[in-house]
Amino acid sequence: MRKLIICLMLVSGFGVSPILAQSDLTTFILVRHAEKGDDDPRDPSLSPEGKARAERLAVLLKDQPISAVYSTPFKRTRSTAAPVAQLHQLQVMDYDFRSPTYLAEMLKKHQGGTVFIAGHSNTTPMVANLLLGEQRFEQLDEKEYGKLFIVTVSALGKGTVTVINY
Repeated sequence: MRKLIICLMLVSGFGVSPILAQSDLTTFILVRHAEKGDDDPRDPSLSPEGKARAERLAVLLKDQPISAVYSTPFKRTRSTAAPVAQLHQLQVMDYDFRSPTYLAEMLKKHQGGTVFIAGHSNTTPMVANLLLGEQRFEQLDEKEYGKLFIVTVSALGKGTVTVINY
């Protein structure tokens, strides 16, 4: 927890003009869904290991002021986001990563807040890249589940990122 708090403090102040007010910064916490089961090849649930990881993630983020929780419309992403949403008394909202305006809409709606987004091995780095305005991250390996991208932006394409493993 201490490591996450330090990371959040660091990213909120680096790479952004010092004249910006704290409320002008929006933080996105991006995560790939936890380990998936083998119950349904098209829309699998989380495995027992994945359920445990989702619970650990919620505990890790329990003291963070999360203002919104988003997920793609699949069981594995919703189940990863659900413990975080429950702990913060929020609903998991769907987003469509194919929409050209979803990030701008999230940023406008939650400006100055912290937004949690559960995605996939391809969409999570893609969202980080869109927020940063540069191609920094590649698709995650199929067996990689424990990366957390913390992206703080003043505007789309203007931000900083910290990546930690949990």
